[in-house]
Amino acid sequence: MRKLSAVLTKSGAVLLGSTILCTSGTALAQQANTGNDDDIVVTASKREQNLQDVPMAISAIGNERLAELQVKEFQDVVKFLPSVTIQTAAPGFTQVYFRGVASGENANHSASLPTVGTYLDEMPVTTIQGALDIHTYDLARVEALAGPQGTLYGASSMAGTIKLVTNRPDTSGTYGEVGVEINNVAHGDFGGVAEGFLNAKLGDRAAARLVAWYRKDGGYIDNIAGSRTYPTSGITQNNTALVEKNYNNADTYGARLALGIELDDDWTIRPTIMGQIQKTNGSYAQERSGAVTKSLQTVQYNPESSKDKWLQAALTIEGKLGSWDLTVTGGHLRRKTDVQSDYSDYAYFYDALYGSGASFYDNNGDLVSPNQYILGIDRYKKSFVEARVASPADAPIRFIGGLFWQRQAHNIEQHYVVDDIADSIQVPGTVDNIWLTKQLRVDRDYAAFGELSFDITDKLTLTGGGRIYKFDNSLVGFFGYNNPGFSSNPVYACQGPAVVAGSPCTNLDKKTKDTDFIHKLNLTYKFTEDALIYATWSRGYRPGGINRRGSLPPYGSDTLDNYEVGWKTSWGPLRFNGAIYQEDWKNIQLSFLGLNGLSEIRNAGIARIRGVELDVGYRQDGFSINAGMSYNDAEIRRDFCRIANADFDCTTAGNSLLAPAGTGLPVTPKFKGNVVTRYEFPVGDLGGHVQFAVNHTGKRRSDLRTFENTLKGTLKSYTTVDFSVGVKADDWKAELFATNLFDSRGIINTGVQCLETTCGDPDGISSTGGVFYDTPIRPRLIGLKVSKEF
Repeated sequence: MRKLSAVLTKSGAVLLGSTILCTSGTALAQQANTGNDDDIVVTASKREQNLQDVPMAISAIGNERLAELQVKEFQDVVKFLPSVTIQTAAPGFTQVYFRGVASGENANHSASLPTVGTYLDEMPVTTIQGALDIHTYDLARVEALAGPQGTLYGASSMAGTIKLVTNRPDTSGTYGEVGVEINNVAHGDFGGVAEGFLNAKLGDRAAARLVAWYRKDGGYIDNIAGSRTYPTSGITQNNTALVEKNYNNADTYGARLALGIELDDDWTIRPTIMGQIQKTNGSYAQERSGAVTKSLQTVQYNPESSKDKWLQAALTIEGKLGSWDLTVTGGHLRRKTDVQSDYSDYAYFYDALYGSGASFYDNNGDLVSPNQYILGIDRYKKSFVEARVASPADAPIRFIGGLFWQRQAHNIEQHYVVDDIADSIQVPGTVDNIWLTKQLRVDRDYAAFGELSFDITDKLTLTGGGRIYKFDNSLVGFFGYNNPGFSSNPVYACQGPAVVAGSPCTNLDKKTKDTDFIHKLNLTYKFTEDALIYATWSRGYRPGGINRRGSLPPYGSDTLDNYEVGWKTSWGPLRFNGAIYQEDWKNIQLSFLGLNGLSEIRNAGIARIRGVELDVGYRQDGFSINAGMSYNDAEIRRDFCRIANADFDCTTAGNSLLAPAGTGLPVTPKFKGNVVTRYEFPVGDLGGHVQFAVNHTGKRRSDLRTFENTLKGTLKSYTTVDFSVGVKADDWKAELFATNLFDSRGIINTGVQCLETTCGDPDGISSTGGVFYDTPIRPRLIGLKVSKEF
């Protein structure tokens, strides 16, 4: 097996003659203030390569730089990735987007898969709920691969891929580190972090690495007192028992154990097991300021919490078949999320609009409060195996290819509860359920892939790749109201006995599958060792799936074609990298809430994204400055109309225009950028530093559709400033820091519990009870952290 020329420090940073600190921007490798540039090793092409030699738009943030930028979770990473945007409702429930490829998906459990793939080392860990919110300690680096990565990474890497690469066990010695942090969030509580790792040498050819962490995040949203009277029954509800300051606190703890065993000079085995539990209380959204609430306040009438726990086990075997490298890797992930959600807004406005409160009565026939809440339990099982071979990296013709299999199952369980309702109106087999979703979703992927590179000359290289894939997806189970009370409605009518345990019967049993091919072509010209230019034509895809509404057919795959020209250059202490691209998104899986609040997905849209990513870095004599930015002009190219008889022709009677051609895609701003400056200097026998980071996110549409975007409002631009100052010795360091120094109130998500066309006034509480919720970024956080190596 080919050996890395790098070694690992005790802190896990990669060293190749200098400390390598990576940050954002196209192919950016941000170094410390001594040594060489351009030396970080990444595995974006599933080979170990110098970052500046990889002909694609890739950002990387290394181990030490993650700590310097105060990165603790996924949301913190994205701040420093200009081509990446996120939507999040709470920790553990985050959707990631590259280069504006977002249509406003509602991330429903039976809707489309994400457009971005997330990998933990070799294993894909993307689930329908989004990326795992892994505490980012003792990671070797985070790699962000912009643009379609379907050839090597497959399904759900349509728009890009994010790789979280952990530090491997090191046979060079036994060492470790412990660190603690205390912090306080503005307008809220204290929090802190305790974390550490131990690398243990078990022999000349074996080592183990044990990592553990605990993080307490203080709350900053207040649940204030409120009451409401339901119009039909006159029953008044209040939240006195739930009033609490700093309502939204969280605890995150986990561990990782990895072994590295070199069987001989050619073969290595690396088993890993990793798990995390994240518990949150309260809501991470503020009600839009109005007559009742102010900033960082909400009025919730039912308990809200989540518990996200997952366990991942993986095994990677690397070896030699002659001069070729063989990698066989596999893994299994289990994830369970328990969620309590307040759904009383929906209950109130539905009663106000339609008098639905008259439908909720007890066994004596007396009206009860229509107050509603959700108890959700989602269970995931994901398994994968990949086997690939790679020819020698120094040969003029190089090949990498292999086989891939993946199966992910999602056991969906959601109870919509109205307390004390009559047995006759609750879903059979449940307690007080007015609605039950109990389904099993299974997504299966099979693929054969390969890339072939040919050095036409010493400077010119042509690469071609392809992936033959097959998906086979199914959704079976029950969703609906009381049955047989609604058996006359074909949407909810039972089709047979229960297949999924815990359901009263089966009213949904669908499958869809397809086989297809995607490609990649790349031409790279290397002027010198420090300058190259490349052109790429690549395609990514996202598998099709099931519409749970019985009258709607399954939806098919959507694809993204990427046409990109990029460059990577180094000029002594100056680095300048960039990419210009156009992406054509076809057969977009557009999703929205239809009749009775059921998600509907159709392949209806065509969009075009034109953009540019730039990165500039300069480092000299202890001073460094790095700037990254992206500009994306993302818009639909065809009118989007309301469905009538499965017809998207806007000239058809009954099809109203939802968004005209030229409408910008939601979620992603046109401009996003960051600048990080750092100065390192001696302080006696110690090393000191001061650092500033500025991040800007432009304004964004909240929804693709014109009417809904007007109701929910356009998300305003915002800018944050981070600051840190610290000192370090050979084996310890201390740092004082502040993130969001000026306490910006940037909004990263917005929503409302209401029907599509009855949300009411976007400036506050509507006459029908619809309340708008905005999820703000974390307020100013000030902290002190110290760590000690041993």
